Order: sequence, then structure tokens, then C-alpha cells
Amino acid sequence: MEEYLKASYFMDYDSLLVKDRAEELVRSTDHGLERAKRVFYFVRDEIRYNPYLFSFDAEDFIASKTLNRGEGYCVQKAVLLSTLARAVGIPSRLGFATIRNNLTPEKLVKLMGTNLFVCHGYSELFLEGRWVKATPAFDSKMCQKIGVPAVEFDGRRDAILPEYNKKGELYIEYIRYHGSYSDLPLKRIVEIGMEAYGK
Repeated sequence: MEEYLKASYFMDYDSLLVKDRAEELVRSTDHGLERAKRVFYFVRDEIRYNPYLFSFDAEDFIASKTLNRGEGYCVQKAVLLSTLARAVGIPSRLGFATIRNNLTPEKLVKLMGTNLFVCHGYSELFLEGRWVKATPAFDSKMCQKIGVPAVEFDGRRDAILPEYNKKGELYIEYIRYHGSYSDLPLKRIVEIGMEAYGK
């Protein structure tokens, strides 16, 4: 598990900003599941989701930068969650999938040319002997505004984006999983993104 507990360029939990926030979040508990839930809900709700922060610049994915910025898109938020998890002693990694968001705002569809997100990012945390998916992308305020269920995380079941919105309309479709990584495979993400979006 050492590989999944290391600090890196992107997962810079040795930075003072990340270290201090991690300590603050878990100060009153030593319980693994409770620690995992606290870091998850912090990233889900206190780091605002902003899909327009999509970038190919490595610096934009550093966990401490996302924490300081207070917003990010799915990959940036997943990097931050995985980093905070490592900071509190929970092995973590990053997972990627191609998803279709059937409720993507028209402005974003026009910008991307599609409602297909080829490298949707999420975290995987090692808890009670198994890897559990944790998707902190969409904050609860945004979910309430657009009428979709927020992802809930109990540390035991995979927490992925829901298939339907609150009206029962098709929302998220998982098309393909791209595997798990101990660190951010930015070069691969850039390649897939350029191929898909022609940028």
C-alpha cells in the first residue's frame, strides 16, 4: 500500500495548506471510515464544482492549488480528495471513466461539442480491506439547484454519480471505465481529451 500513501507533485499533502486542512478535518476521530467520510464531504461540498476549469496545464491539478482556489472540476476534485485521504493515512488512488451526462448545460455542450465526458475522474479509497469508489465532483448546492441527487458516501459502498435525476429522467450513463492509477496520468488524459474534443 506504500504506493497509495505517497506524496507527489500533484498529491502534495506535504504542503502546509493541505496538511493543516487534513488535520483540522479529522482532529476528533481516529476511526478510518469517519475520517474518509469527513474528507469526502469536505471536498464534495466545500470545493465548488466548476467544469469550465478544465485544463491541460499540470499546475492546475495540484491538490493544494485546488484547495486554495476553492473550486475545481471532477479530476481536480478527485486529486484533492485522494490527497487529503493520504494525508490522514488512508490509501487512495484515482479512477477514470467515460460518462454521458444527459443533463449537461447547453453552454457546456456547445463548448465541448458533446455531452460525453471522456475522462471523468473520481477517487478510490482503501477501506476495511477493499477499494471503494468515491465521487466528490458535484457539490450539494449545485445538485439541489438542478434537481439531481447528491452522491452520498458511507465508506462501504461505491459512491458514483446517479443514473436518474429526482424526476426519474436519465441523468448519468457510465460508458467505459479506464482503470485506476496511483497518481494523475495527465499525459494520458491530455491525449484522450485532444482525441475526443479535437483541441
